[in-house]
Amino acid sequence: MKVYGISGLGADKRVFDFLNLDFEFIPIDWITPTKNETIEAYSKRLSSVIDTNEDFCLLGVSFGGLIATEIAKFLKPKQTILISSAHTKDELRAVYLLLGKTKLIKFIPVFLFNPPRFIAKYLFGAKNSKLLNQILDDTDVSFVKWAVHELLNWKNTIQLPNVLKINGTYDKMIPPKGNSNMKLIIKGEHFMIVDRAKEISEIINDEMKKNC
Repeated sequence: MKVYGISGLGADKRVFDFLNLDFEFIPIDWITPTKNETIEAYSKRLSSVIDTNEDFCLLGVSFGGLIATEIAKFLKPKQTILISSAHTKDELRAVYLLLGKTKLIKFIPVFLFNPPRFIAKYLFGAKNSKLLNQILDDTDVSFVKWAVHELLNWKNTIQLPNVLKINGTYDKMIPPKGNSNMKLIIKGEHFMIVDRAKEISEIINDEMKKNC
C-alpha cells in the first residue's frame, strides 16, 4: 500500500523525515499555483502524480491536510490521515473564517508572509527550531500568501469516510475541534509531525494495519 504525503503551508517534505512508517511512503512536492487558482483546482493538478491503478492512502499535514481532503473527494483513497489539520471548515479557528470574509489578505504585501523566526517558533511550538528555520528560509512566500488565502476561504463542509485526524492538544494554529475521528497527542503542538514523530508514526501504522 502506497501512502502519499502532502506537507504543510510553508513546509516541504523534510517534515516527513522523522516518521517511521511500515508502508511505502511517497511525499508529493508542491507545485506553483496559477493566478487566482482555487484550492479545488490546485488539488486536482497536484493529484496527477498519484497512481490510482492500485489502492492508496493520503497523509496531509496542516494546510496539506486541506489539500488531502480535497483530493479525497474525487480520488477516493482507502484512508485519509490528517495531522495538525482540519477535515471541514468548521474545524478551523473562527477568526480564520472571519478574516477570510474581509478579503484583506489580498492587500497584504507578500514579504509579510515571512514571519520573524521567534514568532514562527512560538506559533509552531517547534522544539526542532533549526529545521523549522531551514524550511522557512527555503519557502516561497508567494505560495504562502496563496495558501493562507485559500485556508481562510476554505468552503468544505463534507465529512468524508475513512478519515483520521491526529491533533495536538497545545496546537495554537489548528487546535483539536470537530466531530471527525480524532486521536490526540497530549501537549502536542503544530510542529509535532517532527517533534512527536515516534508517537505519530505508531498511530499511523496501527490505523493503516486495521484499515488498509
